[in-house]
Amino acid sequence: MIRNLVGEKTVGRTLVDVEIANYGDMVMADRGALAPDKIRRQTIKAIVDSGAASLVLPESVAKQLGLRQKRKAKVRYADGRTRLRWEVADAHIELLGRDSTFDAIVEPQRKDALIGAIVLEALDLLVDSKHQRLIPRDPSGPLFEIE
Repeated sequence: MIRNLVGEKTVGRTLVDVEIANYGDMVMADRGALAPDKIRRQTIKAIVDSGAASLVLPESVAKQLGLRQKRKAKVRYADGRTRLRWEVADAHIELLGRDSTFDAIVEPQRKDALIGAIVLEALDLLVDSKHQRLIPRDPSGPLFEIE
């Protein structure tokens, strides 16, 4: 489901449903060490912002999924403030039938995820701002350009 934040058809941010899973759990399930139905996963709302760099997750989601903390990372907000936030590893996301695994910044007060340019590029998705939706650059699957 893709719509803007207030359900109107105006130019603005795009909101999508994204499934996030613990990639470590997925590996254990592939090896037979964990039942597939025990993989920690959650579907949440995410704001698509191509002006942001990476994936940002609510702290509650990162904890529920058991994502491994890597280090503190310095982040800068749109208003210029900077803070230190935890970076977690192995957040596996699925969006519009495409998937990959990313590190993510954890934001304590967030209720939704933030999908930034790195995720969009890796999944080969484009933002259609006029219609407030994501579209695959190539509907047959990701297309990776090699020089």
